[in-house]
Amino acid sequence: MALFDLPLDQLREYRSASVEPEDFDAFWGKTLAEAREHDLAARFEPVETHLRNVTVHDVTFAGFGGHPVRGWLVLPAGADTPLPAVVEFIGYGGGRGLSHTHLLWASAGFAHFVMDTRGQGGAWGGGGDTPDPVGSVPAYPGFMTRGIDAPENYYYRRVFTDGVRAVEAARSHPLVDASRTAVVGTSQGGGVSIAVGGLVPDLVAVAPDVPFLCDYPRATRLTDRDPYREIGNYLKTHRGRTESVLRTLSYFDGVHFAVRGRAPALFSAALEDQTCPPSTVFAAFNAWGHVDKGIEVYDFNDHEGGGPYQEAVKLAWLPAYF
Repeated sequence: MALFDLPLDQLREYRSASVEPEDFDAFWGKTLAEAREHDLAARFEPVETHLRNVTVHDVTFAGFGGHPVRGWLVLPAGADTPLPAVVEFIGYGGGRGLSHTHLLWASAGFAHFVMDTRGQGGAWGGGGDTPDPVGSVPAYPGFMTRGIDAPENYYYRRVFTDGVRAVEAARSHPLVDASRTAVVGTSQGGGVSIAVGGLVPDLVAVAPDVPFLCDYPRATRLTDRDPYREIGNYLKTHRGRTESVLRTLSYFDGVHFAVRGRAPALFSAALEDQTCPPSTVFAAFNAWGHVDKGIEVYDFNDHEGGGPYQEAVKLAWLPAYF
């Protein structure tokens, strides 16, 4: 697929037409306050991995509704003083997988916390271990329309809350320096990192790669590729609900979280990306609230984006903020 979205010069000026709800801050303040009524109950169980250069803990903490959420904490072997931490969120359909697949950040000297995504892990990778015990009204297969009848019921209300609690869980470990915490993620993980970056005011850095869950009004009309297409397919059946669906989605649009970003940020976008079109990524990047921000652009890539090249960029970029 050749370029299908706006030219790069227009992408750098593009602004989303997504309308922020008047009660956006109140909605999220109430949501997080309710989550914090439950004890975080973070548990870190050592795991035997047969790896020599890292140690691994199997993590469980209380996320949205007090529901148990799983994760991994991977540390450099022999660490005995608090380390800067990287909290990572996973792409759509994936789970935390097996711990030995998460070695990059610990190898660079960071504490690496990987959050499992509730209800996911069945599409690729090594699987997931966190159920989503909340039911849903009729929805199109996938996760994008679960609970889309109201913001209070929407699936990503639970996931974004889990993301905030994951940061809190990571910070509770004695070998994590709570004052030096960054969040990262690719695709869905990038979208979650933007949301967490808007909800947690004292992060040191945010690095979303080809982020999903941004600029819903444009994304749902521009691409016919899943997962955004799940929303269109739902509306093909549930005719006349477009306005109410977009209202629900406006509480979860990365553009509105980006405005609240208080940390330096490094984004990436791919100009042939039909899964997360570049204009939707630039919508969040251009809205990002901190002046220290940059974006890597991969001209001829689809949703794989920069891949290992972007990993190298982040490895060079992130240490300056710790």
